[in-house]
Amino acid sequence: MPQFLPARRRSAVLLIAFSALACAVGPVAAQDVARMDQVVRASSEADAFSGAVLVARDGRILLDQGYGLANREWNIPNDGDTRFRLGSLTKQFTAVAVMLLNQQGKLDLDAPIKTWLPDAPAAWDAITPRHLLSHTAGIPNFTAFDDYEALKTRPATTAELIARFSDRPLDFAPGSRFAYSNSGYVLLSAIIEAASGQTYADFVTANLFAPLGMSDSGYDRHDAILPRRASGYTPSDDGVINADYVDMSIPMGAGALYSTTHDLLKWEQGLFGGRVLNPQSMTALTTPVRSGYAMGLLVTQADGKKLVWHNGAIEGFNTYMAYDPGDRTAVIVLGNLNGEAPDKLGAALVTLARGGTVTLPSERRAVALSPDVLKGYEGVYNLAPTFALTISVVDGKLMAQATGQPAFELTAEAEDAFYLTAVDAQITFTRDAASAVDGLVLHQGGRDMPAKRQ
Repeated sequence: MPQFLPARRRSAVLLIAFSALACAVGPVAAQDVARMDQVVRASSEADAFSGAVLVARDGRILLDQGYGLANREWNIPNDGDTRFRLGSLTKQFTAVAVMLLNQQGKLDLDAPIKTWLPDAPAAWDAITPRHLLSHTAGIPNFTAFDDYEALKTRPATTAELIARFSDRPLDFAPGSRFAYSNSGYVLLSAIIEAASGQTYADFVTANLFAPLGMSDSGYDRHDAILPRRASGYTPSDDGVINADYVDMSIPMGAGALYSTTHDLLKWEQGLFGGRVLNPQSMTALTTPVRSGYAMGLLVTQADGKKLVWHNGAIEGFNTYMAYDPGDRTAVIVLGNLNGEAPDKLGAALVTLARGGTVTLPSERRAVALSPDVLKGYEGVYNLAPTFALTISVVDGKLMAQATGQPAFELTAEAEDAFYLTAVDAQITFTRDAASAVDGLVLHQGGRDMPAKRQ
């Protein structure tokens, strides 16, 4: 998933990569809002989530609530005015800043990036801002380098940061593939500064935050006195601990901004309400290029419903923000405890806002299926060209093993419907006209991914 944290530090359960579940849209009743709160509260009470949540539809706020503590040492609670580091939610602000400069005639999306970065290596000659925005440039992701953990605490100038990856060969020819790269958004930060004559922080503040009245948003700095800033935490074997330090000169336009749920609602309403970019720029911003990724945003579609979203992670913080332009629904989840909860909760809240149902792990009930029925599910199911789920019966238990990952036990809650207790995921098997098992759908993090049986 798109995050600022290096890939090796992300939890790798089965797979989370596809579109949010689409459910029938209907009016959100009071009991649905109560269910939203119940779902989030269950995660908070399990100490899996700490943060703030906001759900709004067509300008009307449905849920606006803080959960857990902004500061555990002083017992200060989270709320809608708590300031959280955004991680990779920052990327959409960087992308919009680039599009704004393009509208102003100061930046050509298809010009070589050497136009603004004349010292760029020859290997980057064919790379354009458009490539960087869509993660199709092929520049290696510096947060995945072996030395990242050792260097993340050291302040760096923009030139020093770029030097960390400028001598590396490209991973692929520009435009030929998609590979998520924080390096590309560091370069976009430098391009914004060169094209505008302002620092990145000053440009986004003057051109994005100020016009929308986002007074609780900005570029984070560890030395600044910032009222209502949440402390970041991470789980450990010994319980919750203070998160690692990262110098905020490192994330730049890839992940250095902070905001609140209240300010981010202003952002969603302003951006999709046409107050920031013109229609042509908005179309470019939200049109997928490869792998569902547009420009600083993911765009997914299921059953005719569109969702424009992104998530983020940085030391101590995980975030999720989505917007359904069809019914103008915004879902914002900002967390100050590292983990997958904001992703899961965000997807669940989208489902509930669309009139769907969400089942909590504690509400699932196991049923027994015969050995012959379990045997019928065995096989290999291809989720992607190089990623499959192998289903097998081991010692009377149905097991699922994803490529390169350990096997997990599947527990039946009905025939063809199973859930995992080791991770928060479900599997539904599908059948053909002759009632033979022909595929499955993996449900995880509120997303579903179909796979055909080999």
